[in-house]
Amino acid sequence: MHVEVETFLAALPPEKRALTDRLRALLHAAAPGLEERIKWNAPSFGDRVTLNYAPKGGMRVILHRGAKPHDLAGFAFADAGGTACWPSPDRGVVAIRDLADLEAKADALVALVGDWIPATR
Repeated sequence: MHVEVETFLAALPPEKRALTDRLRALLHAAAPGLEERIKWNAPSFGDRVTLNYAPKGGMRVILHRGAKPHDLAGFAFADAGGTACWPSPDRGVVAIRDLADLEAKADALVALVGDWIPATR
């Protein structure tokens, strides 16, 4: 783990840290080998998946194709389980209220991220 990630995690309050750690473990299981770093003040994985802390609590898992806009011609991704909301064809958002909500969505989230990474390479 990078020092910047360790430093960031150490500063989180316990409840936020527990949710973050569980999400990180699921994302590492879904896509082993992705480099984790801090981006937009939250953990980010391989410039394809970024966590986002919701202002009123909980978190969002953002699926994207990087920081810069990409041409959508020829790009398609099917979220077979309907796990995410899709504000655009190449940006998905999975809202997580708390640890219980995360556990209920864990298998679907791992499958979704496992499909997303190779689809966006």
